[in-house]
Amino acid sequence: MSTVSAALPDFPWDLLEPAKARAAAHPDGIVDLSVGTPVDPVPPLIRRALAEASDAPGYPLTAGTPALRAAIGEWFARECGASGTVGVLPTIGSKELVAWLPTLLGVGPGDTVVIPSIGYPTYEVGVRLAGARAVRSDSLTAVGPDSSVRMVWLNSPSNPTGKVLPVEHLRKVVAWARERGVVVVSDECYLSLGWETEPVSVLDDAVTGGDYTGVLAVHSLSKRSNLAGYRAGFVGGDPALIRELLAVRKHAGMIVPAPVQAAMIAALGDEEHVAAQRKLYSARRDQLRAALTGAGFEISHSEAGLYLWSSRGEDSWKTVDWLAERGILAAPGAFYGPAAEQHVRVALTATDERVAAAVARLALP
Repeated sequence: MSTVSAALPDFPWDLLEPAKARAAAHPDGIVDLSVGTPVDPVPPLIRRALAEASDAPGYPLTAGTPALRAAIGEWFARECGASGTVGVLPTIGSKELVAWLPTLLGVGPGDTVVIPSIGYPTYEVGVRLAGARAVRSDSLTAVGPDSSVRMVWLNSPSNPTGKVLPVEHLRKVVAWARERGVVVVSDECYLSLGWETEPVSVLDDAVTGGDYTGVLAVHSLSKRSNLAGYRAGFVGGDPALIRELLAVRKHAGMIVPAPVQAAMIAALGDEEHVAAQRKLYSARRDQLRAALTGAGFEISHSEAGLYLWSSRGEDSWKTVDWLAERGILAAPGAFYGPAAEQHVRVALTATDERVAAAVARLALP
């Protein structure tokens, strides 16, 4: 019996445990800016919706309730500029979809999936689970005439860099892929967190003109609504691809619980809580950015998203250790690809009190 895990890389966060222990030994406690897990309360209207739907003895729909599908479709139209008919499907957060999407769409041995040169580790994990080959590239020209390419991952705003892809680039990728029958999947989980520029969805009319053939967009309520603990995500785009995903997911039991589906409807129908959360993150971002640059860091990209992509011009693990000595934990760029080895990812997801502690520590010699 083969061991599937043997084909996978080490789990990144396990490698961070020694630095976490050093940071936790600080007399004033750790400031954990590594994972990017939300720390602010779940908005009351979402919690009410969850509670009111808690009497759910029957099996939920894999496709989502009609009300949830309508809410997702309306959100895509309103927030992503999608005027066409978008196929939609709720997912158990976004990570499980990223990890299993190549497999669910029939990608396998002999196939190639293009992933960002610097990107979320689960893109590569998903390719390995499918038994396919991952190629890191931000330029499709560099990929060349490779007929084995079946899928291209985009990530805008990027995790970890915060880089935003312009409309022109998105259009070129979609056109390139359609000429070759390749699926384009855009991870847009940070779309609502643009700071210095306005991120554009791959489903925006400016990119696809309402034709979503071969195109999918992945979204999550983890960051915009503080629902990481609910595992509430969704995917939208090409109705034919969505039907295929649904057909397989029904067999596999990949179902979002009914109370969570109700909570998603509430979250998608309200933008006030999103604006309030953005305001909190904006203030934390300003404070951490000033403190990092004051401590000699250079901030790259970071025009959107929940992270400051920071560098001291040295190996990322050395920077992680430097921060850990001050009780601050960050994620090493080494987690995100060979091209990221001189950066660290600093999350904005800490309480105001912990952010203030980090700022004070960064000001010390």
